[in-house]
Amino acid sequence: MEPWLLDLLVCPKCRGELTYEQDPESLVCAADRLRYEVRDGIPILLIDEARPLEAAGGV
Repeated sequence: MEPWLLDLLVCPKCRGELTYEQDPESLVCAADRLRYEVRDGIPILLIDEARPLEAAGGV
């Protein structure tokens, strides 16, 4: 994902910063603990399609 694009994109839920992760390719909002999938290089920034982050330590 291009760095300039990451500077423009924000979480659609809270308007917070998104972090790019490569495995699986996704954008993560730490504030809302949501993961937005990236399909074929296109971020899917739909709240209804976001997945919750797994709890640390498998809890």
